[in-house]
Amino acid sequence: MRLTALFFGYLFVCLLLAALLTYPVMATGWIDHDPQRVMGRLAQIFILLGLWPFLKRLHLADRAALGYSVPWPVLRGSIGSGWLRGVAMLLVLSIALILLGIRTPDADLELWPYLAKKALQALLGGLLIGVLEETFFRGALFSAIRRQGSLVTAVLGTSFLYMLVHFMKPSALPAGMAFDWSGAAWMFGAVFVDAVQWRQLDSMVALFMVGVLLALVRERTGHIGWGIGLHAGWVFVIQVTRRMTDANPESPLGFLVGTYDGIIGWLAVLWIGIITALYWLWWSQPAPRAAPGSPP
Repeated sequence: MRLTALFFGYLFVCLLLAALLTYPVMATGWIDHDPQRVMGRLAQIFILLGLWPFLKRLHLADRAALGYSVPWPVLRGSIGSGWLRGVAMLLVLSIALILLGIRTPDADLELWPYLAKKALQALLGGLLIGVLEETFFRGALFSAIRRQGSLVTAVLGTSFLYMLVHFMKPSALPAGMAFDWSGAAWMFGAVFVDAVQWRQLDSMVALFMVGVLLALVRERTGHIGWGIGLHAGWVFVIQVTRRMTDANPESPLGFLVGTYDGIIGWLAVLWIGIITALYWLWWSQPAPRAAPGSPP
């Protein structure tokens, strides 16, 4: 787990720098946004600026280590095919949530052009998130751990950090607390406190399971094309579902979804877990390793 801790340390430093810079930036009056949003954006900027030097230091700044070892036509086809499968997987989950009454269709939804615009945003946003997160987690981090350890270590390490990072987000200050140096320090500390709240256990387990599936796909295919596609497809369905439906607070089955995004939760754990188990069992059958670009 040393390498996982090293990558976590990199993210920690970026967040710390963002926390130190947020108050001076806000004090200039040039930015009119909530402090937690500014801190989050600054952290993302530091992560992007320092990522390449960080990867070069670890000898991970090459196409193979980042998961891009296959030719572009193969990678492009894998992303497209993965996206379709990702959409299909999460569409089943979304339909189940509606049929179970956990989410209800939005009666006031404007189907056109509002939905088309949001769907396009979800498509582009999903692809961007897929590229960035898969490059970092199933590309660089997976390669770093896999070079020195077993598949189990690589799967668990990448999945744990992937899950944890999704809950390490600055939150708003408590009512009545002024945003100054002490407020910035409070926001920084709250990032880690909020990341380990029991109320988020269902969503945390769901994201961990997602990480396991993506790591297994990375190992079998030898690149991250399929992972980018799956990831982007999932994000697309989640964002469109959240815009087309509303959470039903009176549903007796509401405990099956978490508070993270109103979509993933214990039902997602079950569904993704079944898919992961079937994939593992199929993969474990005596067969040659899949050629790069072939279906995972």
